[in-house]
Amino acid sequence: MLLHIPQVLSSEQVAHFRARLATAGWADGKATAGYQSAQAKDNAQLPENDPVARELGALVLEALARNSTFFSAALPKRIYPPLFNRYGGGQSFGFHVDNAVRYDRSRGGADAVRTDLSATLFLASPDEYDGGELVIEDTYGVQRVKLPAGDLVLYPGTSLHQVTPVTRGERLASFFWIQSMLREDAQRRLMFDLDVSIRRITADVPDHPALVQLTGVYHNLLRRWADV
Repeated sequence: MLLHIPQVLSSEQVAHFRARLATAGWADGKATAGYQSAQAKDNAQLPENDPVARELGALVLEALARNSTFFSAALPKRIYPPLFNRYGGGQSFGFHVDNAVRYDRSRGGADAVRTDLSATLFLASPDEYDGGELVIEDTYGVQRVKLPAGDLVLYPGTSLHQVTPVTRGERLASFFWIQSMLREDAQRRLMFDLDVSIRRITADVPDHPALVQLTGVYHNLLRRWADV
């Protein structure tokens, strides 16, 4: 499942992020890549323990906690602390698959996160840069993603993906991974569709007798499948 979630951050929040990132201590993105990914990775990134990265990452997590669509689609168990990257001057990140497990280095590597889902939160508007599309290949085909600032794309961590060269301007984004309560993408998709349907019926026919049964089905499936 690939899902576009609009307005995770407001325009005011995006402006605040941009101001903080403008004076941040950017480093070579290869420092946090595995051996194979480092061969394809050319960008700048905030170190994981950078104070600005930790400050803004906490704000991203607060925004996600308020976003019901994100929760419904991801059913998060753990979220890797959000990171931040910057592309410009022809920089890119060639095709790669994210590591299956990530360790939070800022906390001594003790917290392991299985990367069921990958997320990119865009912090620059599409008209600010040329190139920089997130290209995702999976069973649903090839998708090219370039979203408004403040919007997020959520997709399976198993996907082959790349960021195309940025030939004008700068592409700024936050990226992170989610360990879901549901390991399988097909299960997450089914639960998301069921939740969306329940919400629609609740809004259109709030007293419909099937709502109690459908809600029961949802929670019984979650009880059966959830890894908590």
